[in-house]
Amino acid sequence: MRLSQSPAVKTGLSIAVATGLYGISFGALAVSSGLEFWQAVALSALMFTGGSQFAFIGVIAGGGAGSAAFGAATLLGVRNIIYGVQMNAMARPRGWRKAAAAHVTIDESTATAIVQPDLAESRRGFWTAGVGIFILWNVFTVVGALLGDALGDPKAWGLDGAAVAAFLALLWPRLKSREPVAIAVVCALATVLVVPFVPPGVPILVAALVAGVWGWVGHQGREASA
Repeated sequence: MRLSQSPAVKTGLSIAVATGLYGISFGALAVSSGLEFWQAVALSALMFTGGSQFAFIGVIAGGGAGSAAFGAATLLGVRNIIYGVQMNAMARPRGWRKAAAAHVTIDESTATAIVQPDLAESRRGFWTAGVGIFILWNVFTVVGALLGDALGDPKAWGLDGAAVAAFLALLWPRLKSREPVAIAVVCALATVLVVPFVPPGVPILVAALVAGVWGWVGHQGREASA
């Protein structure tokens, strides 16, 4: 089968374009939140996981410490470890491809891979989506960072609140059943309740703790009923 005729490749490319465009938002918001141009570009190249990146700059924009921003981003990125185990078994990369596969293992590349009907298509979908998003995300981060620098004061354009909106835009499509929606609502309420009492960056850590407890209790309940 020619790559141009592969359904997985076509799906991966379309997802790469749709997701890569969010890099414009990230780049603009990153520099408007106080990061230097090179820091925004480096964050996309090295961290490369959209939700964690938006969480990081959201904490920074709110006046939080770098450690709190890093902690929030790390907690959101833990899910990629789980994806990595599955993708390693599926893609079976060797040598330098193993490090490359780990770097491009994100929500979109994993989702593209697991919905394919056979192993060969799964591998094509994974690499197409992962590498495609990485390239476009970083290209559009540069574009967004340049635009953000030109815009000046983020409050004048409402960009100080746009990080939250962009983060929600990435999160919302993943809430496809009742339990994730319920977890999101409870975590949001927990965040709102602690905001007046804790430093910037800590509320999202509290939300992550609530989600973790919820998941652990649910897992124990399912084991007990099995």
